[in-house]
Amino acid sequence: MNYQYRKALIADSPQIWGILQHAIERRKADGSTQWQDGYPNPDVVKNDIEKGHGFVLTDGDIVIGYSAILINDEPEYAKIEGKWLTNSDFVVFHRVAILNKFIGKGLAQMIVECIEEFAIKNNVQSIKADTNFDNLAMTKIFIKMGYTFCGVVYFRGSSRNAYEKVLVKN
Repeated sequence: MNYQYRKALIADSPQIWGILQHAIERRKADGSTQWQDGYPNPDVVKNDIEKGHGFVLTDGDIVIGYSAILINDEPEYAKIEGKWLTNSDFVVFHRVAILNKFIGKGLAQMIVECIEEFAIKNNVQSIKADTNFDNLAMTKIFIKMGYTFCGVVYFRGSSRNAYEKVLVKN
């Protein structure tokens, strides 16, 4: 395997959208309401890429995973029902998805590890993220990788479990 994690290009959009469509279908098949309201969509992917927030995991020339990474840019996190571990700069990630035939190979965790490396390279000590209460796969990754449950945040009227990991202690 020749995995690489890099910024997404506009040319990657069709592959990214295909991955996200399958992830949306998987969430629906699992009985989840997550991603069943028209989000994410191709415009979200285009916006991620144009703003430099979209990242892909590739195996050679094939896009096999996607995520969006932002720094200090999640207004909903200020309204947490609970308490974050830190109040300083943070990296936030959204829309982690893996190509169907690569599921179960630990690649979502690999993406989160790459996001942690991104944070460290940008001198950011905290990562904050959220997931639907019934997204057991993502919840398992958070627990396995040492993220702390901090409370609940809301997106488009739905609650999400919020997690944080402090990468470097002061």
